[in-house]
Amino acid sequence: MEHIWRAFLRLFFRLLYNEFAWSYDVVAWLVSLGQWKAWGRTTLSHLRGARVLELGHGPGHLLAALAAEEYAPIGLDLSPAMARQAQQRLQKAELQVPLVRGRAQALPFRGSSFDCVVATFPTEFIVDPQTLQELTRILPPEGRLTVAVGVRFGGEDLVSSFLSWLYRVTGQNQSLPDSFIAQLKQVGLSPQVTWEKVNRAAVLLIVAEKQ
Repeated sequence: MEHIWRAFLRLFFRLLYNEFAWSYDVVAWLVSLGQWKAWGRTTLSHLRGARVLELGHGPGHLLAALAAEEYAPIGLDLSPAMARQAQQRLQKAELQVPLVRGRAQALPFRGSSFDCVVATFPTEFIVDPQTLQELTRILPPEGRLTVAVGVRFGGEDLVSSFLSWLYRVTGQNQSLPDSFIAQLKQVGLSPQVTWEKVNRAAVLLIVAEKQ
C-alpha cells in the first residue's frame, strides 16, 4: 500500500510542477496558511557569499528575494512551466536573474562556480549521490549547501492538527534520513541541523559546509 501512495505523490508533484504549474502558488498558499514564501526565506540567513545557485527554483519567489537582497543568484529547474512562471515574476519585478533548465545530477557549471547552493523543500533528487557529487564540484572550499527539508507545526488548534497530519502523510514534516547526513559527510560536506521558527511552524534546515 505504501508504494502505491508514494507513486500517487510522485504523480501529484510531477503534475504540480508541470501541467498544473499555474496552480502551484495557490496550492502552496493553502497548505501553508500563506507562509510558504516565508518558510523559503528562512534559508537566507544561512547563505554565504554572493554567488548563489537555487536548485529547483519553482515559480521564482526565492530568486526574487535573493536578487532584492543583492545576491547574484542563478536558478536551475527541469520544468519549462516553472521557468515561465519564474521569468514572468522576475520581469514584473524588473529583476535580471539567469534561469537554466537542467538536472541537479548533471549541473552545467564549472567547478567552484558558486559560493552557496540553496534548495527549499526539494523532491528526492536531493538525496541522489550524483546530485551530491555535483554540488561538491561546484562549491569551493567553505562553500555552503542550505536545504529547507521539512516543516513541523507546534499549535494544538484544529488547523495546526490538520496541517500536521497532511505534512506527515506527504513526508514534508519529516527530517531526511540519517543516511543523507552520512552521504553529505562522504562527499566532503559537514552538515548541521537547525530549526527556524515561523509563526506556528518551525522549518527544518540542513546547512552543510564544504571542507
